[in-house]
Amino acid sequence: MNIIEFQMEYGTEEQCREYLYKQRWPDGYECPRCGCKEYFNVRSRGLYQCKTCNHQASVTAGTIFDRTRTPLVKWFMAIYLTSEDKRGISALALKEKIGVAYYTAWTMLHKIRSAMGERDGNYQLNGIVEMDEAFFGAPTEGGKRGRGTGKTAVFVSVSLTEDGKPGFAKMRVVETNDGEAVDSETAVKFADESVAKGSEIRTDELNIYHSLSKNGYMLNQVKYDPRSQPEHLHWIHVIISNAKAFIEGTFHGLGAIHLQNYLNEFCYRFNRRWFKSGVFSRLIKACVCSSIFTYHELVG
Repeated sequence: MNIIEFQMEYGTEEQCREYLYKQRWPDGYECPRCGCKEYFNVRSRGLYQCKTCNHQASVTAGTIFDRTRTPLVKWFMAIYLTSEDKRGISALALKEKIGVAYYTAWTMLHKIRSAMGERDGNYQLNGIVEMDEAFFGAPTEGGKRGRGTGKTAVFVSVSLTEDGKPGFAKMRVVETNDGEAVDSETAVKFADESVAKGSEIRTDELNIYHSLSKNGYMLNQVKYDPRSQPEHLHWIHVIISNAKAFIEGTFHGLGAIHLQNYLNEFCYRFNRRWFKSGVFSRLIKACVCSSIFTYHELVG
């Protein structure tokens, strides 16, 4: 869908509300409290009032649009711009394109990224999975790299297809003490969240991964040596490199506090790289199903 087609389809508040209505109630209105299908349409407030229990519902309640003061046409444009550009869009660029305050654009994008993360949280990787840890952040004094740098630690996993190509990826920021506390407990926790039991996990010889073999995974540990075994953990390092380039290229680096949301966006895009159409509608669906949070929760 090009931008002209998009504006014809979602150029008014009424068109956006109608689309959200179909997303929330594809089989017709149903009261979220009692299940009644009959309602009064309170058009002046954009509400649907149940004829049985008088509960009032809206198309935005319980979604990332809940209680928003920003017009839905601007929300839809923000989601369209986010979904169409594989590089992502910064809050500063979005502010200029849709005419909102910077903090409004920043909050909107974080809510969209959170919806992406929740959507991807509904499935686990399986089969053959590469796993490793990475460190995100600005270069440290003296140019030290990897473990012990004080950067933000991130666990990464990627499934492989039958022909050895990357399938889907997951990334999780690890709460550490100056980048040091990547341990077996956090490795097992990440595996349990992201990888189905019985899968083969390929990783390096770091001892934090030893416990995976005792927790329902087939562990395949090989010393990382790109010269003698260039295929071992090849794809996971490519993906880590791409994630760092994505964050630095579009967002010019960022602090640890919001890193997870940006990784959510990267993984969401990567996991849907085969889809040539329907990206906008998929992302709208994710936003409708996402949890609610506010600007104050983001900065608090």
